[in-house]
Amino acid sequence: MLVTSLAIVTALLLASSALLLQRLSRAKQQLAQHQALLDALPEGVLLVNRDGHIRVHNTAAARLLSHPAARLQDTPLKRWLSPPDEHTITPTRQRLLLPADDKQPMLDVNRVPAPAHGHALVLTPTTSAPDEPGDDVERFKRSQYFASIGTWDWSIDSDTLYWSEAIYVMFGFKIGEVTPSYELFCSCVHPDDRERVRAGELRCIETGHNHDEEYRVIWPDGRIRWLRETGNVVKDANGQPLKMMGVVRDISEEKASVSQLKKIARHDPLTGLPNRLLLEEVLTQALTRARSNATRVALVFIDLNGFKQINDRHGHAVGDQILIGTAQRLKQTLRGSDMVARLGGDEFVVVIEGLAIGMSLHDEAQIIGEKILRRLSQPLNLGDTSHQVGASLGIALFPEHGPNIDCLIHVADQAMYTAKRRGNNQYCLGMTTTGEPSPAGSTQSL
Repeated sequence: MLVTSLAIVTALLLASSALLLQRLSRAKQQLAQHQALLDALPEGVLLVNRDGHIRVHNTAAARLLSHPAARLQDTPLKRWLSPPDEHTITPTRQRLLLPADDKQPMLDVNRVPAPAHGHALVLTPTTSAPDEPGDDVERFKRSQYFASIGTWDWSIDSDTLYWSEAIYVMFGFKIGEVTPSYELFCSCVHPDDRERVRAGELRCIETGHNHDEEYRVIWPDGRIRWLRETGNVVKDANGQPLKMMGVVRDISEEKASVSQLKKIARHDPLTGLPNRLLLEEVLTQALTRARSNATRVALVFIDLNGFKQINDRHGHAVGDQILIGTAQRLKQTLRGSDMVARLGGDEFVVVIEGLAIGMSLHDEAQIIGEKILRRLSQPLNLGDTSHQVGASLGIALFPEHGPNIDCLIHVADQAMYTAKRRGNNQYCLGMTTTGEPSPAGSTQSL
């Protein structure tokens, strides 16, 4: 009976040992598989105990840390990775700089919590080297240069002025060529803008409001550039202003673009003459001056005769040259202070101001009409071809023909059509506000 019991116990022990050995073998196989998987990863992996010792690592971790694998196991983590800098660490990630053979490789270290065992670290090499201390400064300088923006500050109680490198270029100097000072700055600002800029800066100091001014500067070679300056005041603990700081931007190209757009909006694209919009602006100013100076203003409407036939027969290119030539002739005939505009098609307008009131309307109209018709009636040579173009003129005079632009335009327009009905190269003086017809006149083609 005892022998039988011992045999049963022995059999059970043998079966348990076999089962344990089988499970141990399986665990070793799984551990080997896990290690093989870890070693296959390009990233370094460290499993760290709660006491800060490395429990498991893969081959990539040893390679990235430049240490033999045998020396990592069961060693303190801080022996291989320097403590993270407080400025570069986050709860889960940090970047470390490791010395190695004249190089300083960078590692991104990602921390993965593992509550049962401590934590895991994933090491990944970075692809770029750290910036040199001066790299950010150089980038800032270059961004200012290419954006045409510079920084400045001015100590209010002294003449001391700081310019960034970009501002030297904006004022036409080489970097370091001059010593910035408030006196130098004021001397560079255009005389017509200097007082306004100075007043704006003083207003900023007194009120604390932001300073924003556009002004011109004159370069040493005489060229003029447009700048926009913005800034504000810096105060001490007692609220007293210490300095002004701000930025300057070169806006010359912007100003040129705006000027070009304004010119396009107010000028005829073919002849370059003022269009109806600019005509009304100029005529308004002329009437204002005439009221103040007690002088006359003449408004002359001009319509070309025979232009349509030339345009139809020879084409639009020739017709355009006729219009351009007529514009040039009118400008050459009149004074520099007078204005010639094109309303469209073959219609032109002339504004003549500063005329004395003492002369009779008839005599004034005759002088103006004959002078213009004498010039326009001459043949216009284009290449080997001569073209004869006539004209009809309608003349209105301020103040006799009306007190405002609308009245003068209406009178001159009606007079022009009257002249056209009378034949080629005729001028007609408009009807006065009393309802009496003005005298008409003509000139022969020359």
